[in-house]
Amino acid sequence: MTHPALTLIEQRASANRFDPAHVLQDSEIESLIRFATRAPTAYNLQNWRFIAAHTPQAKARLRQAAHDQPKVTEAAVTFIVCGLLPNLDVLPERLRPFIEAGFMSSDTAAGWREGARLQYTNDPRTARDEAVRSATFGAATLIHAAEAQGLVSGPMVGFDPEGVAREFGLQAHEVPVVLVAVGRAASGNWPQKPRRPLAEVLEIV
Repeated sequence: MTHPALTLIEQRASANRFDPAHVLQDSEIESLIRFATRAPTAYNLQNWRFIAAHTPQAKARLRQAAHDQPKVTEAAVTFIVCGLLPNLDVLPERLRPFIEAGFMSSDTAAGWREGARLQYTNDPRTARDEAVRSATFGAATLIHAAEAQGLVSGPMVGFDPEGVAREFGLQAHEVPVVLVAVGRAASGNWPQKPRRPLAEVLEIV
């Protein structure tokens, strides 16, 4: 018997049509992001931020920067998923509860901080790549959390990053990576499109 979580993955499809009358409460939005932040990040940096465009005004502003895509405003909420350039100063606080619980030693945490320093400090490309990875993990987890709660989602890369950053006041270390529209499906959405055979995408060595 297939586990329900795997069934969701097999059936999930990106939605383009949303019920514009559907509304999500703040508590429901918070629940989605609580699950999204269960995604992994390097060194437990948790270097992401989620901006929920929920009000008609905010969604209209976002739609302007997203090439006027209707789903931005028709969905109950459209998230701007941002990756943050790694900030090593936050690591002690991010790891402190894990150390206090006895899972990690202070020496190990210090080693992680030094590893992150060596990896990111003088390599802007690697730092940006890490921001994009973290945001992508968070967005993917958000998509499946929405599906598990009976909602549909539509991830979007068709937007003007500079326009989004300007309109929503993003700081220089915040990279808008993907938009994710979430809400209740309207009629007319396609099912999941065919996937390539495993033989074309998998090599077992």
